[in-house]
Amino acid sequence: MVGMSLVSVKPSPLQPQLPSLRGGVIRRIRCGIAEPSGEPAPLGQKTRYKDGIFEKAFMSLFARKMEKYADPAGGGKGTAKKGWWDWGYDYESFVDVSRRVMQRRSRIQQQQVVREVLLSMLPPGAPAQFRKLFPPTKWAAEFNAALTVPFFDWLVGPSEVVEVEVNGVKQKSGVHIKKCRYLENSGCVGMCVNMCKIPTQDFFTNEFGLPLTMTPNFEDMSCDMVYGQAPPTFEDDPVSKQPCYEDICKYDSQVSNESNMPSVF
Repeated sequence: MVGMSLVSVKPSPLQPQLPSLRGGVIRRIRCGIAEPSGEPAPLGQKTRYKDGIFEKAFMSLFARKMEKYADPAGGGKGTAKKGWWDWGYDYESFVDVSRRVMQRRSRIQQQQVVREVLLSMLPPGAPAQFRKLFPPTKWAAEFNAALTVPFFDWLVGPSEVVEVEVNGVKQKSGVHIKKCRYLENSGCVGMCVNMCKIPTQDFFTNEFGLPLTMTPNFEDMSCDMVYGQAPPTFEDDPVSKQPCYEDICKYDSQVSNESNMPSVF
């Protein structure tokens, strides 16, 4: 993986400022790492997080949306159905719901579920409005990269905006995720690819009209997102040939057997 340095985003006078991203309510929805170093734990060790009410609210919102598609026979901590008044999901139960969504579904079906969940989170006509507000320009790519860091901290852990090169142009539209919380907690390449990477890329590229490429590093569990860069086809993407974690994946053989598939890919 090519190393990238942290670069701050400095909007031009024509670009809207983002003061709320640096404090206030937005800061309070960011998860806190409970490690003494303040950084994700080294590979092989599970990072400890201290989630607050806002983080758990986001986890519960997404988990409840996914419960509609989850296999009730999958077992696990998240199996008990929760009402809309119950904000009792934590990250472990959120990941468990994701696992049960995977069961008995092909990779394409898994990705379609995530698309439906994402659409259900938006008001009617939101994708069309997004396309009007954020045409695929350098500024739109940089703006969405800046939004990603605080808004998805609860989901993927600490990240930072970085400078990348897109079609020969340097721009601050990259996001480097230091150690993906979702991949770390699931320990499953299939969940990373089919429940996060591919559907997120597809959603931004095809629904929002803003190309996005996500490149997970399965050696250190980091991930690089590049807004403005068109993703490769699945067949040309290295993840299509990536085996799951033999020692830590809890789901590969179980999902494969229940889906009558040779693998989660």
